[in-house]
Amino acid sequence: MIEFRDVSFSYEDKRVLEDISFKISKDEKVVLLGNNGSGKSTILRLLAGLYFPKKGEYLMDGVKISKKSVGKEFRKRVGILFQDPQSMIFNPTVYDEIAFSLREFDFEDVDKRVTKIAKEFGLTELLNKNPLNLSGGEKQKVILASILVYEPQILFLDEPTASMDPRTTGWFIDMMLELDKSVVIATHDLSLAYEVSDRAIVINDKHKKIYDGDIEELLKDFDMLIEANLIHKHRHKHKDFSHSHYHKHLKENYE
Repeated sequence: MIEFRDVSFSYEDKRVLEDISFKISKDEKVVLLGNNGSGKSTILRLLAGLYFPKKGEYLMDGVKISKKSVGKEFRKRVGILFQDPQSMIFNPTVYDEIAFSLREFDFEDVDKRVTKIAKEFGLTELLNKNPLNLSGGEKQKVILASILVYEPQILFLDEPTASMDPRTTGWFIDMMLELDKSVVIATHDLSLAYEVSDRAIVINDKHKKIYDGDIEELLKDFDMLIEANLIHKHRHKHKDFSHSHYHKHLKENYE
């Protein structure tokens, strides 16, 4: 369904992706793992047709994605969530924010769809509120609702739980597990990655893919996690003594 073939990308003279290749099947959920600055967000923007490769090819269902091929039908097929939900908000009410894409794509049952997804997302009481006055987690839910309401086939989510509290994060994980769509989630949160997907693609600080496979196996590969800067080492106290070891912030640590 989705394929990157040796994709590279640069901002002016700064290379941020180097010969990235992968395939993603229909309804597959994949996590993009990497440190901040590794290029995860750039990959999502390429996948969403906001940027285009400087080198290599991006194909969807065998069709090369380019400025010419990205039109209204492509936009209706994909949805992207940025890390900062506030950057995506520009309507006066939650209702209008959710309804905006439906109006853009000429849906006739706008009110019915908005009402339905607001109920599913627990946003009914907020429909007349200004979305800019909501909490970070509520803003993230509003933007997710505004994407899912038009039923895209593919979702690209950039650090989707960054603004969410634990309860909302739990809600998000449950929703992801029930969702029958292709989803690519960019994150450096190993715990979230483990919960939502069986497959991880890892990008290192040199902007290259260094792993593509089972997430359980990745979590056993100490050297890979260090290379990707996904675990860290710091001193901490155990009652009357302190020592250092690496942390990956899952249920257990590598001692």
